[in-house]
Amino acid sequence: MQLKAGTRWKSSVCETQVMVVKAPAEDVDLTCGGAPMVPLDADPVAGVTLDPNRAGGTLLGKRYADDAVGLEVLCTKAGEGSLYVGSTALPFKQAKALPSSD
Repeated sequence: MQLKAGTRWKSSVCETQVMVVKAPAEDVDLTCGGAPMVPLDADPVAGVTLDPNRAGGTLLGKRYADDAVGLEVLCTKAGEGSLYVGSTALPFKQAKALPSSD
């Protein structure tokens, strides 16, 4: 699927919703809970269920990123499914340490 910054996507198997912050130039296979993500205004994929091996959950307000792919998404609604790009889990992005103010 071709992702664009600012677009919103939802899971077909749980309540997870994300907004694309940084989109890669090439197509990616973004999934949640083992099923494809769909645009927010589209109908979920029929006949799919949550894969228990991909049910680690998403956290509201956290950014998930893969620098190698060039993808960053912001979770706008938490859910049971885990985000994946292809077969690689999309980890949440750690906050940058602020410089000390000595």
